[in-house]
Amino acid sequence: MSASASPLHTHLFGPSDGPGVLALHGLTGHGRRWQNLAERHLPDLRMIAPDLRGHGRSPWEPPWSFESHVHDLLGVLDAHTREPVTVVGHSFGGALALHLAAAEPDRVRALVLLDPAIALPPDRLLEIADLTVRFPDYTDAAEARSEKVHGDWGQVAPELLDAEIAEHLVALDSGRVNWRYCVPALVASWGELAREFVLPPSHLPTVLARAGRVRPAYTSDAFRTALAEQLGPHLTMLELDCDHMIDQAMPASTAELVRKVL
Repeated sequence: MSASASPLHTHLFGPSDGPGVLALHGLTGHGRRWQNLAERHLPDLRMIAPDLRGHGRSPWEPPWSFESHVHDLLGVLDAHTREPVTVVGHSFGGALALHLAAAEPDRVRALVLLDPAIALPPDRLLEIADLTVRFPDYTDAAEARSEKVHGDWGQVAPELLDAEIAEHLVALDSGRVNWRYCVPALVASWGELAREFVLPPSHLPTVLARAGRVRPAYTSDAFRTALAEQLGPHLTMLELDCDHMIDQAMPASTAELVRKVL
């Protein structure tokens, strides 16, 4: 279902009167990735899961800055709820959740940050952006699947990877395939992740889960220290024995983290 008052294509799961959760995917992703978590593990919650700008079925036009994403998300919230929401963000979505909480604290009641990618080294991001430009797509679906299986999706159940491919992999005019996202938006967003981190309001209940198998980590010790100093007893930090795709690989554990702040 798409929000009429927002430019973003938005997936809605759960009862309309359930506690509101805004779920933010990472780069290269889409909002339907949250369907398994919502329907099998958090069915009583109202999960609002947009395709971020430049991704999925949402508009692909710029700007692609954190500020423009926050503006888009406020439109999504205006379309679906006036109550503060718990924001669950994975990777880039975790960084975006922090920007939303910092800019509009009255709209956010709690944060669940799943291996957030924040203030990464610029040289590392330049390398990733360069590879994105030089190798933007795949020969076929088998190659796209293989990259995931041998990468961050190695612990994800096969049926979830099947659903990812069915929803998100598209044929290109060239005869090759790629995920349903805008390559220029992706490149610009790698640059956004080089920006300094922002911190949420000091009273905000927050869970930070770092993926223990990611090396080097997307979530730095410096950020973890700053967040702990900012939030004190309002922060729960833990490290999970998994790769980057926490919500896909460990949905039951992810659901427990969400319920912790509800």
